[in-house]
Amino acid sequence: MEKIKAFRYRKNISVNDFVRELDGLGFQARKLGQAIDVIESMIKDKDCKVFLGVAGALVPGGMKEILVDMITSGWIDVLVITGANLTHDLIEDFGFNHLIGHESMDDYKLNKKGLVRMYNTLMPNKAYEKLEEFFKKNWEEISKQESIKDFLWAIGKLSPGNGILKACYNKKIPIFCPAISDSGIGLMMWSQLAQGKKAELKALEDLKEILDIAWTAKRTGVIYLGGGTPKNYIQQAMQFSKEANYGVQITMDRAEFGGSSGAELKEGISWGKLSRKAKNINLACDITIALPLIYTALKQRI
Repeated sequence: MEKIKAFRYRKNISVNDFVRELDGLGFQARKLGQAIDVIESMIKDKDCKVFLGVAGALVPGGMKEILVDMITSGWIDVLVITGANLTHDLIEDFGFNHLIGHESMDDYKLNKKGLVRMYNTLMPNKAYEKLEEFFKKNWEEISKQESIKDFLWAIGKLSPGNGILKACYNKKIPIFCPAISDSGIGLMMWSQLAQGKKAELKALEDLKEILDIAWTAKRTGVIYLGGGTPKNYIQQAMQFSKEANYGVQITMDRAEFGGSSGAELKEGISWGKLSRKAKNINLACDITIALPLIYTALKQRI
């Protein structure tokens, strides 16, 4: 057995060299270093389709440009994401900013000032007015799409910015959002429908496509940034096609309560979602800490 190597400061160390040092440490430090190795392996495996699941408030937390570059760099083949992250992505494309706040701010005063709070991050509530304007103006084009994937591509095509939706449309990366109604985008859709307008969306259409992608892939890799619906949607695609060959999960949720969000990847072996020979790492860490380190190290390697 190898000895734990105490971390020592080195002047001008690169991020990639820094995280390689973590491999010699214990606990989650080593897990972080190993997670980067597994993601690097799946990206470099030309026969591997990489599925990325994104949950939590990552766009408000400043992770948007990382996700956009992962898409445009060709690191992922399928994106499954929450409607909330896409709502915030679109809002930033409209020119609004998420702002630095503090968790102890007076929420009543924030409400009076037209600001909404996500822990220590703020956003102007008037952004939703622009969102409603956008859907009203572009209803004819976006409402005729049948699958949620094509619906999101249509929004990406029309978006004035260069965010996640735009990147997926430009690169033709399949983007799935199984819980789209649980978001600002869903509310905007409902608002138009409530006024008597019609839409062709069929929520189950995407299942066939994500299952086809997983079924026809020679190998598959999964990356879960948080859990929730995105993780489960990818997991069930693996269950009903082929077991994943690589897996990395970053979450602060716990396994003891039985929910999918905290379940270790190896639990998926019992369901046929993960190969028993798969390279897989469960990292217990705040995604807004882990992801910038993982991303920067990978940029320096790849």
